[in-house]
Amino acid sequence: MIFNLHRYLPWLIFLLVLLVWELLVSIYQIPHYILPSPRLVAFTLIQNFESLAPAWWFTVKITFGALALSIISGLLLASLFVLSPWIERSFLPFAIILQVTPIVAIAPLILIYVDTTTGALLLCAWIVAFFPIMSNTVIGLRATDKNLRDLFRLYKATRWQTLRLLLMPSAAPYFLAGLKIAGGLSLIGAVVAEFTAGAAGRETGLASRILEASFRTETPKMFAALVLVSLTGVAIFSLFNQLSQFFLEHWHDSEI
Repeated sequence: MIFNLHRYLPWLIFLLVLLVWELLVSIYQIPHYILPSPRLVAFTLIQNFESLAPAWWFTVKITFGALALSIISGLLLASLFVLSPWIERSFLPFAIILQVTPIVAIAPLILIYVDTTTGALLLCAWIVAFFPIMSNTVIGLRATDKNLRDLFRLYKATRWQTLRLLLMPSAAPYFLAGLKIAGGLSLIGAVVAEFTAGAAGRETGLASRILEASFRTETPKMFAALVLVSLTGVAIFSLFNQLSQFFLEHWHDSEI
């Protein structure tokens, strides 16, 4: 019984929050253009899903496209950093600059310099998402047991063999932790970039639906689009959390 309570407690609290929200809107007669009730948001989402679905799919494609690029570039750069300190000293400052620069500050420039809107959105989302994967993977590659590295060196293993057979498997928990962070950040980067592009009416993602609804004071529709964004973020985190459990539950302490 206790186990079941722990499992379903977050859902019960979530339903309680929705109930309190519904009651407050009803008791204080809050206008729907200020704060719509959960029922109205759900009804609006169902009613407008046909128009919101293509925008949602566009945002999802940008998110996963940027995440794929982040995985490839993050793993490659992390491997080069560990294998060659000279490469790390040369390129790490640029990676840090990309990480600490607010995406809202450089997104307008990217939209000017990149020919296609989709390419610009991908680049913006990639900038936000790739650093956690690279940083976590570098930490994981360097956290390998020193005795095992000495053993590989004793048996004259090449750098590639050491990386593939020892460093990469040891870094898997760190990489998966970074992947869970980067998944949410890629969605944030895609939405922020869409907002910037939407100011000129050049994109068709969920952010543009939110902007359109705000211009028309259609607050329930804004909430409906926001619900889709939030559910997408939760789904992405859950997907990578399950992936982490699948790969680590039988051998790593973090998932046992």
